[in-house]
Amino acid sequence: MSTAEARGVFHRARGRTLDAFPSEKEREWKGPFYFIQGADPQFGLMKAWSTGECDSGGDEWGQETRLTEQAVRAVNRLNPKPKFFVLCGDLVHAMPGVKAVFSGHYHRNAGGIYQNLDMVVSSAIGCQLGKDTHGLRVVVVTAEKIVHRYYSLDELSEKGVEDDLMDLLKEK
Repeated sequence: MSTAEARGVFHRARGRTLDAFPSEKEREWKGPFYFIQGADPQFGLMKAWSTGECDSGGDEWGQETRLTEQAVRAVNRLNPKPKFFVLCGDLVHAMPGVKAVFSGHYHRNAGGIYQNLDMVVSSAIGCQLGKDTHGLRVVVVTAEKIVHRYYSLDELSEKGVEDDLMDLLKEK
């Protein structure tokens, strides 16, 4: 798959559907399939554990990057190809210059700031445990700042991302 084709994969989700799995083809059982589940690449953890500095370490990702690339190569070589790949768990452990950490698992929106680190918890696409609506968080990263906003699925489907966030994406 070319880089242009790979980028196009992320634009295939519209109106709460992913055209990689068209309903007319996927509506009925057609036989066994398999998917790949990966977990916890946790970039930065290996150095942190090896040095014993789990709170301040983790500023190098070399080992995790090599292992993740190996995993991608291994999956890409499989024949037949898996139906899909899902990545779960901790994506990063630590990173130099981190300004915000985005997570889930709480099934409601929450967060706080500790020592200039913004902890942002996004509510669930699925089951809600609070009053927040089912939704997604849009995060825009520029050289100067990180701006994020939670949208209900209905809001995002009907209105899209607000202009002020989209304006941040325009190069100056």
